[in-house]
Amino acid sequence: MKFIGIIPARYASTRFPGKPLVDMKGKPMIQRVYEQVQQVLDTVYVATDDERIESAVHAFGGNVVMTAKHHRSGTERCLEAYHLTGEKFDAIINIQGDEPFIQPEQIELLKACFADDSTQIATLAKPFAADDDFESVLFNPNSPKVVINARSEAMYFSRSVIPYVRSANHTEWLKKTAFYKHIGLYAYKTQVLEEITKLTPSSLELAESLEQLRWLENGYRIKVAITHQETIGIDTPEDMEKALRLL
Repeated sequence: MKFIGIIPARYASTRFPGKPLVDMKGKPMIQRVYEQVQQVLDTVYVATDDERIESAVHAFGGNVVMTAKHHRSGTERCLEAYHLTGEKFDAIINIQGDEPFIQPEQIELLKACFADDSTQIATLAKPFAADDDFESVLFNPNSPKVVINARSEAMYFSRSVIPYVRSANHTEWLKKTAFYKHIGLYAYKTQVLEEITKLTPSSLELAESLEQLRWLENGYRIKVAITHQETIGIDTPEDMEKALRLL
């Protein structure tokens, strides 16, 4: 299969305006994301609606397309960007523009999901560790959880803790059963991406503010590959300070 990686990147952000261009030890963040995924993808594009980001990508020699400003999600921007490239691919990988520590091996895991021809959409999950802090990690609504069936497909995503362990105090839950953190990285067969962007927001999506629930409610299957590597999303200036220390 032929894969293309698309990195949606907006300048406007309520909590951290201009974050794709923030300097990370000599390189803007969007360049660090681009270089990480370029190691395992022949074709990568940044999709943006801002000329400053466009100029920055051109400056480091990357591919970039200018998309409309009206998109409701990175998924919609991803599809428009794909069409603007004028190229044909079997699957599209949607890469978060604020995760400069994404690992090439995680992209390879997504690609491997499509060895099964029935795969429509693929994503990643990371097991919580038994010694993780349940209050700041397991109970954190900003860290969506996923439950997975025997075919390695997502059954449900939630900001709440799933599953509920009835037989134990919540301080012991991580030791009693497997919990999975959803990693917000997606790959779609091209035709499937065309279809899901035409769907209207669903009731579960509106309740949880998780777009992937719209796809599940409409009968699409999401294959889940397991990664043991952590990704670090940067949503605030404080997150950037932590990332720079790690870098």
